[in-house]
This record gives sequence, C-alpha cells and structure tokens, in this order.
Amino acid sequence: MQRILIIGATSAIAEHVARRYARRAARLMLVGRNPDRLQAIADDLRVRGAEGVHVHAMDVNDLTAHERMVEAAQQTLGGIDVVLIAHGTLPDQAACNASVGLSLREFATNGTSTIALCALLAQKLQRGATLAVISSVAGDRGRASNFLYGSAKAAVTAYLSGLGQHLHGSGINVLTIKPGFVDTPMTAAFRKGLLWARPDAVARGIVHAIDRRKAVAYVPGFWWAIMQVIRHIPEPVFRRIRL
Repeated sequence: MQRILIIGATSAIAEHVARRYARRAARLMLVGRNPDRLQAIADDLRVRGAEGVHVHAMDVNDLTAHERMVEAAQQTLGGIDVVLIAHGTLPDQAACNASVGLSLREFATNGTSTIALCALLAQKLQRGATLAVISSVAGDRGRASNFLYGSAKAAVTAYLSGLGQHLHGSGINVLTIKPGFVDTPMTAAFRKGLLWARPDAVARGIVHAIDRRKAVAYVPGFWWAIMQVIRHIPEPVFRRIRL
C-alpha cells in the first residue's frame, strides 16, 4: 500500500492524481487551504477505493506550519512514499507589473513556499521515497505574458535540479514535473486549442513518471520538443516575438 502526501490537493491536476492513487487503494493525506473542499475530495476518494484519506488545512505561505504538517503526515500515514507538491496560482502579469508587493506575494506562493517545503521534506523522507513537484514549461524561458509566474517556476526548477543531484545516492528521487497548457479552473479564461490537455491526461503522465522514478517529466510529452525549440531561439530574436 502506497502512502501519498499531496500538497495543494484541491487543484484540478492534484485531484486527478489522487483519484489514480485511490484506485490503487493507497492511503492519502490531502493538504490545502479550504477544509470543506478537502473534505469533499476525501469523501470522493474513499468511494473510489482509497484505503484511508486524511485532510490537513494549511496555507503554504505560512512557513512555520510546514514542519507540523509533515510530522502529521508521517504519523497519520505511517511514513511517506510519495509527495506531490501541486499548489500554485496564475497571477495577472499586468497587475504584477503595477505592484511590487503583489509580485513578491505571487513569487512566494509559486516559488519560495515550494522551495521551503522541498528543503524540509528532503530532511524527512526515507530511502525509496519520491518528491514530485509541479513546476511548469513557463519556467524554461521567461515570456512577456507571464514572466513573474515563469521566474518563480524557473527558481523551483533550478532548485529541484540541484536538490536531485544533492540527494543522488540517498534513495530519494526528485521529480520535476513540467505541464504545458492544462484545461483547469485556473485557466478558464483562456481560449483553448490543440496544445491544451485535460487534467486526467496530465495526472496519468505524472503517476507514470513517479512510478518510473524519472528526474524530469514534460506532460504531455510533446512539450519537451516545443520547449527545446523555444529555449534555443537567440535572445535578440526572442525579444521581437510574442509567445
């Protein structure tokens, strides 16, 4: 039986990942800000076959609450086999341009809080565990439309690369997950096209990458090729185009 800790468990992607583990009769702890929403998801997961589901309300930006949450997860689950960190926001870039304070708050939510959680979990997890973190293709290169979000995800990606190297040989796998465009409530205002994926398809890719103990997973996989092209556009050319 797998023991799964999901932070940011009310996000669409995280919920679909949790459903896949529920079908495996896993034991889960769900962490998020909204206790009512957490409880509703937990009830659904029990029906889907989860061995046990526990909830823990926490604001990820309250760094002092992180250790208490991890200790509760270890005690409640009897250990942790997989951690998925999936929280985040999609800030309005124009609003961030107009407010340094907002920029720093959004960077903290999407970057600093994640790094703080990873630093703590790296000390707490045991051999054989996986620390899986949702970053983004947006972190591969800054774009005018979302460079505050992208810079936070770039920080997370760089941190995870170094953490994975640091933990190599410890038996703890660090997985950086890079979704592309995903049709979720967070992206409801965006026009959808051929490159957009459903949350369940992304969740399938995430669970597969965790099972295979991969280091990096672009989900869907075609984003690897797209981002290889975008990353290699010369900077003077890149500044004249809009992506």
